[in-house]
Amino acid sequence: MAAENRPNGETVSGLAGVMERNIRALLERRRAESDRKSTEVRVADAITRFTGSMVFVYIHVVVFGIWIVANLPGVPVPHFDPSYVILAMFASVEAIFLSTFVLISQNRMSQQADKRADLDLQVSLLAEHEVTRLITLVKAIAEKLEIEASHDPELPELQKDVEPVRVLDVMEENERQYPGV
Repeated sequence: MAAENRPNGETVSGLAGVMERNIRALLERRRAESDRKSTEVRVADAITRFTGSMVFVYIHVVVFGIWIVANLPGVPVPHFDPSYVILAMFASVEAIFLSTFVLISQNRMSQQADKRADLDLQVSLLAEHEVTRLITLVKAIAEKLEIEASHDPELPELQKDVEPVRVLDVMEENERQYPGV
């Protein structure tokens, strides 16, 4: 559903048209990625969602509660697990499988987060490059118009492009010098 654009480029939602377009593009990308998920990943995600719900907790409270009460001494029903060994085995096997499903989902989410972080980095680097070029252009205009601010001693430093690899090197060196800070 396309948003109606106003003359100033804003949409009825109050967001700029470019924002609306970006939101739609990101949502479409998520849908496409979801459609490409394998059956195994879909099953793992569904199990993880269910096991992370209160319904799952309620089911376990009821099942384990009945199991424990039914095997208590003095309860007038046949005891099928008086030492709770079967219950412990069941819970252990369930924990193994559930933790595996959670790890599968977390690995996928981590991969998505890495992709988003890479995108954020690329956009930030592009924005930094554009700002650097704008500073250079505005400084040249200010010099041409003989504006005093064009002689600001910080401008030459701001005109330098950021070197991401160099920034990472400095960060890592500082982490080695000041661990835990």
